Amino acid sequence: MHRPRPFFLDLFAIRLPIGGVVSILHRASGAFLALLIPLLLYGLMLSLRSPEDFARLRAFVDSGPVWLISLGLLWALLHHLFAGLRHLGFDIGWGEARQRARLTAKLALAAALLLVGLVALLDLLNSGATP
Repeated sequence: MHRPRPFFLDLFAIRLPIGGVVSILHRASGAFLALLIPLLLYGLMLSLRSPEDFARLRAFVDSGPVWLISLGLLWALLHHLFAGLRHLGFDIGWGEARQRARLTAKLALAAALLLVGLVALLDLLNSGATP
């Protein structure tokens, strides 16, 4: 039987496997990192220009919303690294079995989130605030 067009596809009803989620997040984090290269280079330039500019940049990054954005940037970097290593493993034949692929996908997600949480906790403890 032929379905009439247009067909509405509910993207939120589709359940991707964990490997698909990690793959999509790998692409999204790579695009996010690529778009932020000019901003990161500008921040690097400011931090190296003078001690006063470094202190100003540090104060800006330590502000609440920018601190959260920097944690998001750190997550994107770590997730892209771990998911990329996972995909490189697939290229050489490691972890291609279904159970191993699911395990490495969960590990890539968990490792990035765990490391970002650890960095955030250490930063909060070093700044004298309580989590």
